[in-house]
Parts: sequence; C-alpha cells; structure tokens
Amino acid sequence: MAEVDSAASLDGAKRVPLNASLLFISVFLIAACGLVYELVAGTLASYLLGDSVLQFSTVIGVYLSAMGLGSYLSKFIHRGLAQRFVDLELAVALVGGFSAPILFQAFAHTHAFRPTLYGIVLAVGTLVGLEIPILMRILKDQVRFKDLVAGVLTLDYIGALFASLLFPLLLMPKLGLVRTSLLFGLLNAAVGLWSTFLLKSQLGTLRLIRMRCAVVLTLLAIGLAGAHKFTLAVEEEIFSDEIVYAKDTPYQRIVLTRGRGSFQLFLNGNLQFSSADEYRYHEALVHPAFAVKPDAKRILVCGGGDGLAVREILKHPGVERVVLVDLDPAMTDMASHMPLLRELNGKSLLDPRVKVINADAMVWVAEDRTEAPFDIALVDFPDPNAYALGKLYTTRFYKLLRRRLGPDAAVSVQSTSPLMARKSFWCINATMEAAGFQTRPYHLAVPSFAVWGYVLASPRAFDVPRQTLPDLRYLSDEAMTAMFAFPKDMDRVPAEVNRLDNQVLVHLYTREWKRWS
Repeated sequence: MAEVDSAASLDGAKRVPLNASLLFISVFLIAACGLVYELVAGTLASYLLGDSVLQFSTVIGVYLSAMGLGSYLSKFIHRGLAQRFVDLELAVALVGGFSAPILFQAFAHTHAFRPTLYGIVLAVGTLVGLEIPILMRILKDQVRFKDLVAGVLTLDYIGALFASLLFPLLLMPKLGLVRTSLLFGLLNAAVGLWSTFLLKSQLGTLRLIRMRCAVVLTLLAIGLAGAHKFTLAVEEEIFSDEIVYAKDTPYQRIVLTRGRGSFQLFLNGNLQFSSADEYRYHEALVHPAFAVKPDAKRILVCGGGDGLAVREILKHPGVERVVLVDLDPAMTDMASHMPLLRELNGKSLLDPRVKVINADAMVWVAEDRTEAPFDIALVDFPDPNAYALGKLYTTRFYKLLRRRLGPDAAVSVQSTSPLMARKSFWCINATMEAAGFQTRPYHLAVPSFAVWGYVLASPRAFDVPRQTLPDLRYLSDEAMTAMFAFPKDMDRVPAEVNRLDNQVLVHLYTREWKRWS
C-alpha cells in the first residue's frame, strides 16, 4: 500500500500545477527583458563612445558578473519571497525601462556617462540575478527539483535567444533605443502585476502591491508616449543645430541638422558632411583619381550613400556606368528622395548610369561576378572607429578590391586626418601598400573636419596628378599639386599594417582621436 501511495505521489509531482506553468512563462519574459536592457546599453555606448567591441565586451562582462552577485545575494532573503519577486520585477522595470533615457541625459548634460552606464548595467544585472533564484524557491514545492532546474534554465536561454533576434531585426529599426527600453520596462512591470494574481495566496495586502504595479506601469506608459519627443529633445542638446530628420535603421542612427545657412549629416553621432564645405571633401576624393585615369568609363563607389561623390563623378563626360555599394538602404533612399539632400547631390543617384546596391561592400567585392573590371574605385567609408568599419580598411578588403580593378585603374580612399590621427592615416597607407598598391597620399583643409587625408593608389606606378577639370569650386591645377606635399607635423611615420585578424587601426584611431575629444 505504501508503494502504491508513493507511486501516486510521484505521478502527482510530474503534473506541474497551472500557476507554476504560468510562472515558467515569467522566466522567458524576464530573460528577454534582461538581455534587451543589456543590448540597449551596449548599442547606446557604442553609438556615443565608439569601439563597439570594447563597449559590448565591458557591458556583457559587468552584466553577467552582476547577475552572479544577485544570485549570491538571494540567499539572504528568507521571508516574503512572493512579494520580493514582485518588487524585483517593478525595480527592474524602472531601472531597465528608463535606462536609455537616463543614459542619453547623462551624455548630454554630464561628464559621468561611463559611471552612469556601468551603474545601470550593474543594477539591472543584480536585480535580474535575484529574480530567478527567488522564483525557483517559490516553485520548489510545486515542481520536482530536476524539472524545475531544467525548465527554468531552458526558458531562460530561449528567452535570451528570442530577445537577441528581436532586437536587431525589429526593435532597433522600428522603435529605436529609448522606446525599446521603455517598452520592455512595461513588460517587466506587467509580469509583476501578473504575478500578483498567480501568487496571491502567498502575498499580503494585494491592494497596495497592485497600486505599486499600477504606478510603475503608468510612469513607463507616459515615458513611452513621450519617447519620440524626448529623443529629439536630447539630440537637440547633443547637436548644436535644429534637427530636421532623424531615423533609426538596422545599421545606424541617421540625423540631419540645419542651421547657419547649411545642413549637416550625422551617422551615430559622427559628422559625415556639412553642406557648407562638403564640395572640398568630395572634389578631393573624386577628381585626383580621374587625373590618373582620365579615360575612365566604369566607376565603383564603396560607401558614399549620400550621392555626393557620385555627383562629382558625373561631371566627367566619359563615364558610362557607376556602381554604388552602400550597406544601408535608408541612406540611399534618403539621398534619392529627400529634397534637401537630393538638391545637394544633384539627383545623382537617379541618373540612369548609376546602379545602387545595398550590401556589405566587403562581401560584395568578394562575391559579385556580374560586373566587369572597374577603371576607378572610390572608397568613402566612415572612419574606422569600430571593428565593423575597421575590416573595410584591412589588407583583406584592399586585396579583394584590387581583383575588381583593371590593370591601370585608380583608387582613392578617404583616410581620416593626418594631423589629428597621424599614425592612423599612415597605417591606412601602409596597409594599401601591403595589399599590392602603389600609393600617393594627399590632404587638404575641410573646415568642418580640420585637415583631412586620402590615399590615391593604383596597381601600377604613377606620377602625382597635376591637372583637373576646370570650373570646380575648390580644386585647381595648383591646388591639386599642393595637396600631395606634407608638412613636417603630418609627414610619414612608421605604421603597422591593418589586418583582419588584429585590426590595429581601430585601436590607433580610438587612441589618437581621444586626445581631441
């Protein structure tokens, strides 16, 4: 009889009660919310500080160690586990939900962005680390231990996977960082409120607990409703001029500002051009390559989604085909259809000779087999302040690019400032030489950027170009020659080669530009 009772008891233990099953769903949601807060913090830090590998590595490290701290601290909580669990949900909802707004404010108004960043990550990680052990202790009398551990860990990992896919594919491009953090704060608070019904037999005065839930939900809902206005207000603090366009894409934050008779494009907070002087930059990027290869008919542009380099290319009557490869379709769409930018680029991307391809340039040059060799390649990527960009300045990329060129083709690469980041500039030059190019570095003054540099290159030896098109706004024959003369404080220094497996350029660039920030 005792054996029968024991078997019946064991069978009963296998049937997980309804409340326990619903609480398991909370584990999934908790894991998803926690990872989203971590991704928001890492993304925002990489936007504002650069060096995405460093930012994500440190954020992940602090978050995981904080979860360990929270798990350790959970052993000191002995009573009122259900109420503590609800309170933790509300605390995570507030800290995680308002994390992006707080971090934007810290960057705009204080010099304590890093302490604020790691403080928030530490707080969220500790609170999340407390949640799971306490929930397991709540469920331990309803579910067998091995089923409890397996179920909790399985849903925890699945929730993290769900969030890691949802964040780049939907949340970032559709909602942006501020609305994403607030939305998941609402989700955390909703789990807290939901738990008051699932755990009502273990809670005290439900009215007060649910009032706290309602207050937190209301605060987060108000924040979510005003998130767009808040983001624009903070960006207006960061950017000195009026914001006329702002958009989050899967790849970057695009902002256009206007003031003092000009407008400016920023990507992830970094200035890309000012309409007041961009002609200097783009004339210097494009026309020296045509001076080396004046009969060029087929042109490749890597980057340059604003269409301004293409505008300069189309001034050469012999051009028959331009292929522009830019990662972000939102950027090329804006350049094609926004009146402000379309007027500046002369509707260049709508020219029938121009083909726009939205793809990773490194992947495209490696894999495309439809295009014949190019006579000129213009490389106009943002500066190498992160590894995703640094790969486009490596020997690997330049060797792949060389294969797509004719034997006497010309290449021009924007190469950061030889004054502000001297070693970085000469590192790019050395890397192109290591990839088999003959190089002629040059520079000019662009007021929005100070002194800016380029590397002109070809698979064969060539002389410094001395002539250009007439009637350009900046370049003349005399200015063309002068660009290739370097003063002592910008002249060549020894530099390492930037390879895909080390990306020394990103470290050099970050260190050198930090002196000027």
